[in-house]
Amino acid sequence: MAPQTDLQTKKLNAVLKIAIPIPLHKTFDYLPPRSVDLDKFRPGQRLTVPFGKQSRVGYLLEVSSSSETAKDKLKKADALLDEQPLLSKEELTLLRWAGHYYHHPIGDVINSAFPVALRKGSKAKLPPINKLVLTRLGKEIHQTELSRAPRQAALIHLLQNNPLGLYIEELNHLEWNWRDAARALTKKELIETVEVSTSTESLPEIPPPLLALNKEQEQAVSAVSNSFGHFKSFLLEGITGSGKTEVYLRLIQETIEKGQQVMVLLPEISLTPQLESRFQARFPIPIATYHSGLSEQKRLHHWLRFQRGDWPILLGTRSAAFIPMKKPGLIIVDEEHDSSFKQQEGFRFSARDIAIVRARQLKIPVLLGTATPSLESLLNCQRKRYQHLHLTTRAGNASPPQFQLLDLRNKQLEEGLSLELIKSISRTVERGEQVLLFLNRRGFAPTWICHSCGYTADCNRCHARMVFHKQTNLLRCHHCGKEQRPIQRCPKCRQSDLQPLGIGTERIEQVLNRLFPAQTVARIDRDTTRRKGELNRVLEQITNGEINILLGTQMLAKGHHFPNVTLVGILDIDHGLFSYDFRASEKMAQMIIQVAGRAGREEKRGKVLLQTRHPDHPLLASLIHQGYGTFAREALLERSAAQLPPITHQALMRCEATDQNSPPHFLSLVAELAEKLAIKKVEILGPVPAPMERRAGRYRYQLLLQSHEREPLHTLLDQLVPDIDNLRESKKVRWSLDVDPVDLY
Repeated sequence: MAPQTDLQTKKLNAVLKIAIPIPLHKTFDYLPPRSVDLDKFRPGQRLTVPFGKQSRVGYLLEVSSSSETAKDKLKKADALLDEQPLLSKEELTLLRWAGHYYHHPIGDVINSAFPVALRKGSKAKLPPINKLVLTRLGKEIHQTELSRAPRQAALIHLLQNNPLGLYIEELNHLEWNWRDAARALTKKELIETVEVSTSTESLPEIPPPLLALNKEQEQAVSAVSNSFGHFKSFLLEGITGSGKTEVYLRLIQETIEKGQQVMVLLPEISLTPQLESRFQARFPIPIATYHSGLSEQKRLHHWLRFQRGDWPILLGTRSAAFIPMKKPGLIIVDEEHDSSFKQQEGFRFSARDIAIVRARQLKIPVLLGTATPSLESLLNCQRKRYQHLHLTTRAGNASPPQFQLLDLRNKQLEEGLSLELIKSISRTVERGEQVLLFLNRRGFAPTWICHSCGYTADCNRCHARMVFHKQTNLLRCHHCGKEQRPIQRCPKCRQSDLQPLGIGTERIEQVLNRLFPAQTVARIDRDTTRRKGELNRVLEQITNGEINILLGTQMLAKGHHFPNVTLVGILDIDHGLFSYDFRASEKMAQMIIQVAGRAGREEKRGKVLLQTRHPDHPLLASLIHQGYGTFAREALLERSAAQLPPITHQALMRCEATDQNSPPHFLSLVAELAEKLAIKKVEILGPVPAPMERRAGRYRYQLLLQSHEREPLHTLLDQLVPDIDNLRESKKVRWSLDVDPVDLY
C-alpha cells in the first residue's frame, strides 16, 4: 500500500506549468486532471484547460511540486491530449530561447511551432497512407488496349514503371487529373488501392544525379558535407543561374543516404511549386511541404510525417522553421536575404536566424543561399562566423545578362513604357523569345486625381492614397483593404475631371495588349493569383512557351527558371533611390539583381533594361558596372559611418490607438522607464510618428532602442518589458516589440 500512497501524495502535490497562447509574459499553474496518472505527463504535451469562461489548448512546460498560487485556488486541467510529447526537450529549449530573445509571450511562441489543427486540439493522428498498385491483370495488360482512354493508359504506364506502386502523395504532384482514370481502372480490376505503413517500408533507392558539377559547385558541396555531424554556418553566394539548387540537391541526397532529414526554408509560397517539382523529379519519395496555401489537414499530415521522421525532406516557408526534426542532418535557407523570412506581426521572429540558432543547438550545418547576400550575412562572413562559398559562373553555356539604363528624362512615354523598351520587346518576341517586365505596384494607377485642382482620393482610415483598379472599377486602399467606387465629381472644386495618375501592373497589361495584339500577355500579381492553382498554371504556360510577355510584381523576382526569357525590363527603379528607410537601397539592389537573373538562363544571352530618371546615380553605377559585391561592400561602409544595422542592433517598439494622443503618451512613459533603468550603451530614440502615421483608423508611433552590442540592449529589454505590462496605459493601446526589425514602417 505504501507505493500507492506515495504516488497519490505526489499527484496531490503536483502542479502543471502550462503555457497558453495569450499576450501575457507568464505561464499558468493547473492541477492534473483526475483521470490521468502523474507518470503520463511529459513536457511538450498538449492539454485542454479551463481559462476564464473558455476551454483553451495549452502546452505543458514542467511538472512541479510548488506554485505561487494557493493549491486550493488552482483549477484542474480538463484533459491530456497527447500520449507522447509532440515537442522534444531540445525543441522546447529552442522555443524558450526564441521567446526570450524576441521578448515575446512563451505561449504564443510555442503555438507558432504547431499547425492550426493541433492548436485547435485535433488529435495528432496520421491519416492512412495509401498506394496505388497494379493487380495481376494490370501487370499483364498492354497500354494499346486502353488507346481510347489515354489517361488510363498513362496511369497504367506509370504504375508498370513503378512495380512497387505509387503513393497518393506522389500522384498528387502529377499535372493532370489522375483520379478519374484511377476510378475507371479500379472498376476494371486493373489497379487497387492498398494501405501501407511507412514506418516498416524503406524508402526507394535514389538514382544517381545526371548532371556533373563544376569545380565551384564541387567545392561548395565538399565544404558543407565535411561539416556533417557538427555545427557550421555557410553562406553560398552564387550569381543567378549558377546552379545553387544543384548544390542543394547533392547535399540533400548525401543527407538522406545517411538516414537523416533536411529542412529547406523558402521566403514565399510562389517559389514552392517550381522547387518542389524539381525536388520531386530528383527524389522518388514523399516530400513534406508546409505553407499557408495548404489545407489544415495537409499541413497537419506533413507536420506529423516530418516530426516522426517518416519523410526526410521538408520544403516550407517561414512558418516551418520550428517544425520538429527527429533525425536532423541539414538546414538550408534559400534566398536568405529576403525580408519575408521576418514575421511582421504577432511573434516577430526571423526564420533565417532561428535556422542558424537551431542548427547550432542540433550540431548540424546550416547553408544560406542567395545571389544577393544580406549585409548581415556578409558582415558575419567578414567576422569569420560564416564560411563564404562562391559560385561565380552560370551553369552550362549561359552568360550573365547585359545591363542598360534607359534615361526617361524628357522622353515621350507610352503609359510608362519608353520607345526604346517597346522596340526591344518587339524585336525579342519576333525572334520567338520571351519578355519579362517587372513593376512592383499592382492596380491600374496609384492615384485618382482631379485634373482641375489637384485633389487626390485618399483613404479616410490611412495616410495613404486609394489605388484605382480598372478591372473592378474600384478605388482600393492597399493598407487597410477599404474599397469604394471612383469619385466622379471632385469634392474640392466640384469639377468632373477626375482621372487615374501613375502606372500599375493592370495599366501596363492594358497597354501591352494594345501594342502587341498578336502576343499573349500574362500578369502575375496578388490580384490575378488569388484562385488556388492559378499561379502554378501561369508558370507552367510560361515554361511551355504559351506566353510571350510576362508582367509581374515581386512574386516573379526570384527563384523562377524561365529558359526562353531573354529580355527583362524593370519599369521603375527610382523609388528605391530616395526613401525614409535606410535599407531601401539594399532592397532595391537585391531586387534588380534578382529580377535581372531571370534573363538569359540558357544558351541565348539575356538583356536587362532599367528605366530611370536618375541614370547618373552612384548607387546604380556601382551596381551595374561593378556588381552586387562592390555595392554591398560600399553599403556596409556607409552603415558603419552612420552607425546603423548590421553594425548596431535595434529593437523597435510600435504603438497604435484610435486616438492620436495615447500612443505618444504611452511611448513617452516607456522611454522614461528605459531611462530610469540607466543601462549604458543603449540609445533611446523617440517617440516619433510612424512613416504612415495613420493606418486602418489607428494612429501609429514608434520608439527605437539602439546599441552597438546585443547584450546591453537585451539587458534593458529584460527589465523593461515586465514594467511595461504593469503600466495602466498599456491597456489603452496596442503595442508590440520588434527585435532586429527589417523595416521601420
